[in-house]
Amino acid sequence: MSDVVDADELLRRIRRGRDLAAEEERVWLERAQSLTATDPDRAREATERALTYQVVAGVLTEIVAPGSHPVDAGEAGAAGVRHVT
Repeated sequence: MSDVVDADELLRRIRRGRDLAAEEERVWLERAQSLTATDPDRAREATERALTYQVVAGVLTEIVAPGSHPVDAGEAGAAGVRHVT
């Protein structure tokens, strides 16, 4: 990662990462649904992975469009982070 990139390329890369995370979230949620009846442990793991990708996509969305996804007051208090506007 020693290449110098301009802001447009950086934005493209962030958007690509966000889109990939959203797709992976969808895939893992589908997998969790299909495993729920047959293998609850693997379904739970798939749900956790989907949640991880959801968080990553949310962070990347916040970078691209700050303030577009409001932070819950409960989330902010638990993490000790306040949403600054």
